Amino acid sequence: MNEKVIINRLSNIGILGNILLALFKLLSGIFGHSGAMVSDAVHSLSDVFATLIAYIGVILSKQKEDEQHPYGHERFECVASLILGVILTMTGLGIGYTGVNKLLFSRNEIEIPTVLPLIAAVVSVAVKEGMFWYTMFYAKKLDSAAFKADAWHHRSDAISSVGSFIGIGMAKIGFPVMDPIASIVICLFILKVAYDITKDALNKMLDTSCDCNFENQLKDFIMQQDGVKHIDLLRTRQFSNKIYVDLEIAVERDISLVDAHTIAENVHSNVEQKFSNIKHIMIHVNPLEQ
Repeated sequence: MNEKVIINRLSNIGILGNILLALFKLLSGIFGHSGAMVSDAVHSLSDVFATLIAYIGVILSKQKEDEQHPYGHERFECVASLILGVILTMTGLGIGYTGVNKLLFSRNEIEIPTVLPLIAAVVSVAVKEGMFWYTMFYAKKLDSAAFKADAWHHRSDAISSVGSFIGIGMAKIGFPVMDPIASIVICLFILKVAYDITKDALNKMLDTSCDCNFENQLKDFIMQQDGVKHIDLLRTRQFSNKIYVDLEIAVERDISLVDAHTIAENVHSNVEQKFSNIKHIMIHVNPLEQ
């Protein structure tokens, strides 16, 4: 299955699944007298826009390099992830506001929900958890930050539905105040996921270096290459889901320029072959200090 087919399938399943699920939860919340389930439906509806944005971001990021963008277009995925983070934040704050408003100013208007929202919550947990695993599986195959963010959006919806189930269940057995409290709990879960997605996207847009474990693995591999006597400098920077590396290696002082070039070429080829997420490594060769 090629990348284009996977991207289209992920997007179609995400959009259609979320539309149907949001409609089911919205009707269940309205007719079942549950504000928590209505809030959960709004969260599912936001997933439709999230999947659409992820799809656009991935498609744009796959464009080839051109004269104006010699380093490619991978950062479109970061932009998509940032937009997803904003959507999640706005959704969470809206749900939280509704819950707080009911809790503080409209307690007398809170109705005891029927069994219908409980059924909707169970269905939502099962469907959204399934969509999380399906999307994450293919997001890892594509190495796509945007679709990984979309997968976590599905997971946050599943978690919010668990909160809905608990709140609605407590409201049904005689604690109606738990329904708006469930909305507030849903808000907090959504905001946490939004924070994680936004932080990851910003790190990748700001040329943040890779973690120490990755750099140490890279150094060990480079030192194993024939002709490399020392690593004088190694810098990494994340470029969306790809990595750029600047490297200075030391070789024996008395070898020819051709031999030094050959060592650098071998290191270049072997590193990019071994570490598939490294898009390019720039190598400078120094004479070994005596």
